Amino acid sequence: MHLKRHHHSSIERKWFFPLLIVSIFSLFLFLLVITLTSPAVTPIFPFYRSVTATYSVFVESKLRPLPISAVPPPPRISYLISGSAGDGNATKRTLLSLYHPRNYYVLHLDLEASPQERLDLREFVRGSELFRRFRNVKIVSKANLVTYRGPTMVANTLHAAAILLRECGDWDWFINLSASDYPLVTQDDLLHMFSYLPRDLNFIDHTSDIGWKDHQRARPIIIDPGLYMSKKQDVFWVTQRRSRPTAFKLFTGSAWMVLSRSFVDYTIWGWDNLPRTVLMYYSNFLSSPEGYFHTVICNAQEFSNTTVNSDLHFISWDNPPKQHPHYLTVDDMQRMVDSNAPFARKFHREDPVLDQIDTELLSRGPGMAVPGGWCIGSRENGTDPCSEIGDTEILRPGPGSKRLETLINSLLSNESFRPRQCV
Repeated sequence: MHLKRHHHSSIERKWFFPLLIVSIFSLFLFLLVITLTSPAVTPIFPFYRSVTATYSVFVESKLRPLPISAVPPPPRISYLISGSAGDGNATKRTLLSLYHPRNYYVLHLDLEASPQERLDLREFVRGSELFRRFRNVKIVSKANLVTYRGPTMVANTLHAAAILLRECGDWDWFINLSASDYPLVTQDDLLHMFSYLPRDLNFIDHTSDIGWKDHQRARPIIIDPGLYMSKKQDVFWVTQRRSRPTAFKLFTGSAWMVLSRSFVDYTIWGWDNLPRTVLMYYSNFLSSPEGYFHTVICNAQEFSNTTVNSDLHFISWDNPPKQHPHYLTVDDMQRMVDSNAPFARKFHREDPVLDQIDTELLSRGPGMAVPGGWCIGSRENGTDPCSEIGDTEILRPGPGSKRLETLINSLLSNESFRPRQCV
């Protein structure tokens, strides 16, 4: 009996540790699965998007927004700079004022511009040693016909966004500007400040209180000949009017915005079909650039709480605002600086205030890019400091970063951020 008990005891001890190891490993696998599939836990593997907690026959439930970029600071920004006839030189100047080797740029001169003007812009980009080195400036070769009051401007913006998603590498935000826009801070200032922001934030001026736009824009039905004609014509109205939509809520705001990569990806792919549905509605909407992205983002549950209610622009409007803002001059210089905004519009081509901005805010010489931490050349005798290039991840923010920090802190305050989201 003693030997038998000793034998059983030996067997139990023999299997105790292997069983303990198996149990611990099983517990680890269980906790790992819970971690991966719980929506409340930060994903720890790159294939998180393909993991679902429960089986679903609905394909939409298996699709998610792009994960937020894990690229360390500084971020990368992609720009669309668009212009029309006569905007070739203004587009060049705006590009140089915004240039940074880390960023990406798509330039578009619409069909109103002459072939010679588009060719001149292409030769300018091709002839720049700086642009050739980093290969981050692209020109839309098949130009679009753009009518601001119709949906063609939205189509052009989506076109540029699709190019940036397909042709360019990792980037974090998309900013649409025109040739009549100009920066009030350097790219080092902007990249420095945006390094501290969650990369899912979307800066988009918006409201659901559309007021007079209900009867003058939402209910009329317009046709934009730019969708099917090769020469620009003004939009025209259909006699019948329509009701406000009930499938989604209308929002309106500024046509200029800073959008996260994940939201841009969503507007292009539209896996739950909302972006395409809203796009078809806005194809007959007057001034659709002032409503399309706003309506999509505020009706998409994944993105509605990522909005910051600002277009990050200084714009001088009439009260009440008219179709177009005032052109800015040297008389507006102090107000532009005091606004703390990183961008301003509109400017006449080659207005003297642009030279003042270059000198006082950007330290940019004629025909040169705005110098940043990546520029290590000499400044003596008017030499371009960016003729010699160092580490492109080094930022040297200046006073503009302090102004921008003041603005961002105000926009993200408890009083301004959540209470002004999609209301």
